[in-house]
Amino acid sequence: MTRFEPRVAAFEARVRESFGKQIMAESLGLTMAECEAGRVVLEMPFHPSFVQQHGFHHAGVTTTGMDSACGYAAMTLMEADAEVLTVEFKTSLLAPAAGKMFRYEGKVIRAGRTLLFTEGRAEADGKLIATMSATMMAVRGLT
Repeated sequence: MTRFEPRVAAFEARVRESFGKQIMAESLGLTMAECEAGRVVLEMPFHPSFVQQHGFHHAGVTTTGMDSACGYAAMTLMEADAEVLTVEFKTSLLAPAAGKMFRYEGKVIRAGRTLLFTEGRAEADGKLIATMSATMMAVRGLT
């Protein structure tokens, strides 16, 4: 894995503070388990409110978890005046989202000044259930 140098010394505190403001993540029960330069891991327990008709977590939940993990992985490498927004992603759903604990990992693959390319993985009880390729864009002036 490529090693990245954060542009802000207190990047982890900044990322965790931003994540704490994300109402959608709170509603889903997502928590930030790991945060390092270029990589973030989010976790959430199974919740029956988020299932589809067959009892699996809905693909929208899986996609949201990976998108958030990829976005926050990108944010670990932003300057103090910049944040990120997703500009595109592709998700591959590999297996039903069945399990008690879900883990979403986002990693930066290449970081430019404006565009950051990321990859995401979703696991249910340690089994790979989905992957994502996502592009994030640095934006300034949002806060």
